[in-house]
Amino acid sequence: MEFIISEVDSKEIDEINILRATMKAMKNCILGLKIKPDLYLIDGNYFKLENDFQNELNFKTIIDGDATEFCISAASILAKVDRDAKMIKYDEIYPEYLFKTHKGYGTREHIKRIMEYGLSPIHRETFCGRYATKKMHL
Repeated sequence: MEFIISEVDSKEIDEINILRATMKAMKNCILGLKIKPDLYLIDGNYFKLENDFQNELNFKTIIDGDATEFCISAASILAKVDRDAKMIKYDEIYPEYLFKTHKGYGTREHIKRIMEYGLSPIHRETFCGRYATKKMHL
């Protein structure tokens, strides 16, 4: 079985927005596959790529596809394992954020660390910036 994991960094996500970054990563995965499937299953209800590239593909969007389609569930697990491994490495670079504990999810402890130390270079300002400026009830 073949799989591709594509990542768009936080700075680019802030520039182009999370939806466009997601579509870019999906396109990178599609282009990187050596074996092209007959049908691409997409988790969610939206799939639109630049230059209408998706018109060349046979695809189906499935809301909550990770709960109903084995291949989407497997892809979600691969992505999470990859992301968790990256967060453990980031914990070595930015230990004050405790990334190995919360893996970058918006937990109470993570928000507390953002409020205490500000944003790290890997944080998305468009998502996390609000925590740096708001009073949070922790």
